[in-house]
Amino acid sequence: MMAAPVMAGELNLSVAASLKEVINELTASYSAKHPGTVFLKNFGPSGTLAGQIENGGPADLFISANTEWVDYLNTKKLVDASSIKTFTYNSLVFAGTTSKKVNSMQDLPKLDKIAIGSPKSVPAGEYAMAAMTKSGVAAQLTSKLVMAKDVRECLLYAELGEVDGAFVYKTDALVAQKSKLLFTVPQELYSRVVYPMAVTNKGAKSDEAKAFHAFLQGDEAKSVLGKFGFALK
Repeated sequence: MMAAPVMAGELNLSVAASLKEVINELTASYSAKHPGTVFLKNFGPSGTLAGQIENGGPADLFISANTEWVDYLNTKKLVDASSIKTFTYNSLVFAGTTSKKVNSMQDLPKLDKIAIGSPKSVPAGEYAMAAMTKSGVAAQLTSKLVMAKDVRECLLYAELGEVDGAFVYKTDALVAQKSKLLFTVPQELYSRVVYPMAVTNKGAKSDEAKAFHAFLQGDEAKSVLGKFGFALK
């Protein structure tokens, strides 16, 4: 076991929006054991977070909702390649408050408004576009799509009834208050939802960042992920 550093240290985390509850619980638990560590958390769409890191934004550790943005930062030599690990997995679902019968992708054209994360920066939106295209309903849905800045905003639109339903992760649907999970998007329609994490070049110089990165691979992290409905393999 590494001794806890005596110096108070700030750790900047840039994390995909869908992991908010998990990371809040894990940082609280870690801080209780390492009172010297202060976490500054930045939750948002993975593409936006990667852009901030590329532009010199403060981040010691990045967790993305797809491999694309960690790979992007790795090709730019902005993360420590040896630190890239899979944190967890998720799946895509369709959730909402609509009273219309919606059991599959083929039922979506019946709806008026559907929220998705903006596919350029939100992995959930990218997965949703792939699923719509592969299931042959994309053309019928183009005029119905409402773009959201991240997956949590998608869920909010569904919760408020501003849209009939939204493409979100299974874990988002589990924390929803009003929306219900209407159907699970078949896995063959989109690539697996993988959350990789990496220590940035700035984080690689910090023992605390390395210690927290190791903690995120341990049993406590796995049990919190499981509690919130994330898959571990």
